[in-house]
Amino acid sequence: MKRLLTTRDAEKMAQLYAYLQHHGVPVTVAEQGQNLELWLTMSSYHAHAKALIQAFNENPQLAQASLAASQLNEEPPTPPSFLQQMRSQAGWFTRAYAAVVVLVFIGMYTSFIEPILSALLFNPNDFEALPWSEPWRFITPAMLHFSVLHIVFNVFWWWYLGGRFERYYGTGWLVLAFCVCAIASNTAQFLESGPYFGGLSGVVYGLFGIATIVGWKNPRHPLFLPNGLIIFMLVWLVLGYTDLLWVNIANTAHTVGLLSGLLVGGTIRGLTHLPQQRQE
Repeated sequence: MKRLLTTRDAEKMAQLYAYLQHHGVPVTVAEQGQNLELWLTMSSYHAHAKALIQAFNENPQLAQASLAASQLNEEPPTPPSFLQQMRSQAGWFTRAYAAVVVLVFIGMYTSFIEPILSALLFNPNDFEALPWSEPWRFITPAMLHFSVLHIVFNVFWWWYLGGRFERYYGTGWLVLAFCVCAIASNTAQFLESGPYFGGLSGVVYGLFGIATIVGWKNPRHPLFLPNGLIIFMLVWLVLGYTDLLWVNIANTAHTVGLLSGLLVGGTIRGLTHLPQQRQE
């Protein structure tokens, strides 16, 4: 991500945002104190964005007139289908990992449960040692789910939070966040209860922690979470430690996943708020 412009002029920001969006430049607006910041979400568009901003600054009226004229000549856009909307809300890694999780679930409940568990459990052959000789096992429990409710809940939040995260910060950051949260939550759960657990919940709570930090008090941020949703996720986390729920909950994985997500979110927020050269 690159910051293109900082201003307090909300009207100018709205016009420039619409102008760049119309020309296919992927930008987003964030609030920083009393300032509005225009951010480019894909660095490959940087030269094109700078040229358009220069043209806009040199003659805003001409740029707006061009935008209005082109909009008048455009045909009404065709509303996207539900599938297109779902695809647009997630990057390739979000989609690919969701597909893997679903395929593993189908395999477990057809005829492959034993080989799948043998391949993906944290360390089924040793209840105490960490699987250093098979390092993929630090992550693979996040592919396992043991009920329809379990997988639907986790895939939904993975798509919702992971998809927005990947679209805004990029695939590299999502892969890193996934690995950190999966390794931390799976290792902690193994040390607490042994190898017989699974689920994407630790990663989901990690993404929840990231979203809470990076979108805090910024309703324009794609990962902003309303207070009601934050409270719901925290209450669900606490309920897991009681006997009120009807399912077994990997509480340690949830908690450590959340803590690791808060750490990743704090790192991302710190990096994206480092002082940068102001560009007008």
